Amino acid sequence: MSTMAISNTPRTRKPAALTYFLGMVFALFIGILIFCYAVTRRTTIIYLDQHGNPASASSDHSHH
Repeated sequence: MSTMAISNTPRTRKPAALTYFLGMVFALFIGILIFCYAVTRRTTIIYLDQHGNPASASSDHSHH
């Protein structure tokens, strides 16, 4: 029984450190997603034609 108590002690400490590490990675990932969302909300969308030139929204794209 004493060997079981000794073997359980290191096993309970490693997952705790791993859990905190993965939690921090997850929080960082969510933070990056929120930052990217906030940046893209402030941008102005400019549509480009086939040649990479800015196209107006009212232009006719049927002719080539």
